[in-house]
Amino acid sequence: MLGDFFQNKIDEAGATARLREMVAVLRKRDVVRGMTPDKLRMVLEDLGPTFVKLGQVMSMRPDFLPPEYCDELMKLQTSAKPLPFSVILDVIESEYNRRWEKVFQYIDEEALGSASIAQVHRAVLTTGEKVVVKVQRPGIYEIMSKDIVLLKRAATLLKVVSRSQDVIDFNMVLDEMWTIAKQEMDFLIEADHIAEFEHLNRDVDYIACPQVYRQLSTQHILVMESVEGIQIDDFEQLKTRGYDINQLGRRLGENYVKQIIEDGFFHADPHPGNIWIRNGRIVWLDLGMVGRLSARDRTAIRKAVYALAAHDAFEMKAAVLALGVVRGKVNHTLLYQDIDAMLSQYSTLDFSELQMGVLTRQIMNLMRVHHIGCPQGLSMFARGVLTVEGVMRLCCPKISFVEIFAKSLAVDYKKNFNWRDEVDKAKREGLMLLRKSAQLPEQISDILKMTMSGQTKVNLDVTGSEEPLRKLDQMINKIILAVLVAALLLGSSTICTTQMTPKIMEIPLLGFLGYLIAFILSIRIIWEIHKGR
Repeated sequence: MLGDFFQNKIDEAGATARLREMVAVLRKRDVVRGMTPDKLRMVLEDLGPTFVKLGQVMSMRPDFLPPEYCDELMKLQTSAKPLPFSVILDVIESEYNRRWEKVFQYIDEEALGSASIAQVHRAVLTTGEKVVVKVQRPGIYEIMSKDIVLLKRAATLLKVVSRSQDVIDFNMVLDEMWTIAKQEMDFLIEADHIAEFEHLNRDVDYIACPQVYRQLSTQHILVMESVEGIQIDDFEQLKTRGYDINQLGRRLGENYVKQIIEDGFFHADPHPGNIWIRNGRIVWLDLGMVGRLSARDRTAIRKAVYALAAHDAFEMKAAVLALGVVRGKVNHTLLYQDIDAMLSQYSTLDFSELQMGVLTRQIMNLMRVHHIGCPQGLSMFARGVLTVEGVMRLCCPKISFVEIFAKSLAVDYKKNFNWRDEVDKAKREGLMLLRKSAQLPEQISDILKMTMSGQTKVNLDVTGSEEPLRKLDQMINKIILAVLVAALLLGSSTICTTQMTPKIMEIPLLGFLGYLIAFILSIRIIWEIHKGR
């Protein structure tokens, strides 16, 4: 019990020190003079790995931040100062419970890459295979979990102070970030992601991912084959090796659409550093962060693309409602008008010039405005599409990702179309319609009986009636205040005819207070009437 007391004191001291560190960073970046996109990015980088990861998640949420902030946060660097090589060896030996020379012939002392959560080194196994070893930074889980606790306290305080009823809850964003971070900190989960990705793309001969050495991988160490290839944005070297860059770009787009539409399992961070070319095949690296889309989400995305191609605002509205989670009262008329205005922007635009990532962001902004929550899978989808489109604009600017997307949907529809299934479905629906039609006279009879006996209730929701009702409510409140003022004046005047004590300036105190309150309420009514005009 005494030990718990001292541990709590130590934790409190650590939290206080961390808060001081955060305040120092905010002062250094002069946050009190206002926040700009680049300033926010630098603040998050200065605050460490937890905040870098938070910024990366927030960059996927245009429903939470304005587009210019999302664009800036996408530039967040995950690079960090490399750990001393001795620390890396200590982690390896601690995980394997033996000397590192028993597993590896050689480990390169210079880090191949150093990020906020892990560090990567080239190595050679005792059996001679060239590999890369991903080693987790010691203590990173504890650091990030303590920062999350502090951020959640701050989020609770902000909620109490602001009383905001916004559709986005900052605690929800923190939970999403922590879920992603925990996935990335468990390398066995990443190994499972690689295995699943390999299985789903086993029939695509131009797609690959690194082989994982399962027997050498743990929660904190991941051993994979070393990929010797060319990064997809190294165009000079690709051309020198005789690669058709346009073909590579098209294949990249086709495979990413397959990941989204067919698999519902896609790479959530497809920047050029994670896409390499080896022996003519596209090799996807770093599958620590992946996105998942349910069958319902994929159907809604298909519907949105079809609606865009047909400029069908009604179908787009249905797709938007299917993609999100309604968290407040939706004005369907206004939502339809906003969607129609958005689609009208693309009415004269060539379909090949359309950017899927920009469109997705616009849809997510609409969802935010109309109190429709955005699920995690959709936010990852938006970021992934935006990133892949950027890579394709560099590789093959004449090839449209949206056209690939639409073409894939058409192929998918034809592939899944079966006349026998469609006929069976029509039979089932026809039988159901006949049954409901047979029940219709009985239901009408019941309604008439209930109406004649006074038991019928009608729930009427008039879309767009909220504003008139609000104004009516304000008007009634003003009338009530005016009646109260009149009552106070009459009551106070009556009291003034008595000899009630105590008195102020020969006026009974109670009467004086009545006059004062009536005066204040009168000023308020006059001000609200003036403001209303």
